[in-house]
Amino acid sequence: MNKADIAELYRRLADRIPNPETELEYVNTYTLLVAVVLSAQATDAGVNLATRELFKKVQTPQAMLNLGEEGLKQHIKTIGLFNTKAKNVIALSQMLVEEHGGEVPEDRDALERLPGVGRKTANVVMNTAFGHETFAVDTHIFRVANRTGLAPGKTPLAVELKLDKVTPPPYRRDAHHLLILHGRYVCKARKPECWRCVIVDLCRYRPKTPPPGAEPALRAKPKPIKRGQPRTRSSAG
Repeated sequence: MNKADIAELYRRLADRIPNPETELEYVNTYTLLVAVVLSAQATDAGVNLATRELFKKVQTPQAMLNLGEEGLKQHIKTIGLFNTKAKNVIALSQMLVEEHGGEVPEDRDALERLPGVGRKTANVVMNTAFGHETFAVDTHIFRVANRTGLAPGKTPLAVELKLDKVTPPPYRRDAHHLLILHGRYVCKARKPECWRCVIVDLCRYRPKTPPPGAEPALRAKPKPIKRGQPRTRSSAG
C-alpha cells in the first residue's frame, strides 16, 4: 500500500471513529494496567464485568496486596486463566510497591519487566495512559494490517515495526485504537463485513464479502460435454 493510500485509510477510519479509545474500563493508570493484563485471551466486555466491583475497592498496588490473591480470584474468576492472572497481578503490584513507589512507570522496558506484562500490554499502557505513539498489535490489528496490506508481517512484532514506519504523524497517537475497533466491529475474523467498510476500495483483501442475502458473485458452472465423447452403457445392456 502506497503512502497516499495509507493516509487515506487512516483519514477515513478517523472520520468514522472521531474519538477512538480503549473499551476497557479503568480508574487510573494502575487499574488500566491491571485491566490490560486481565484481558489477555479474554474479551474487554468480560473483563469489564469482572473489574467493575473490583476497581471500586482497589485502585492502588498496595490496596491490591491488601486484598490478596484469593480475594482477587473471587472478583476475576469469570475470566479465563484467572488463577495465573491473579498471581501475576499480585506479583506486579508487589514490584510496583517495592521498586517504583507504587506508581506505574512511564517506560516500556520497565513495564515489560513486570510479571504478566508483555510488549503488547506495555504498548497499550504507554499509549493510553501516557500518550506515547506506540502500536499494540493484538489479533485484531494483526488481521487488519495483513488483510488490507497496510503493514503485512508474519509476527506481531513485524507488524508493529511496519506500522511504526508507515503510519503518518496525524494518526500515530490514535492508530492503534482505530485499527482495533475496525477489526473488532467491521473487519471481523470469520467474515469481514466488506459491504459496510469505509476503506473497502483501498483494501487488498480478496474476495470481498457480499452483503447479507446478496447473490454470490460467481456460480459454479457445469462442466461442458465434449462432442464425440462415448457414452457409458449400463451393465443391463
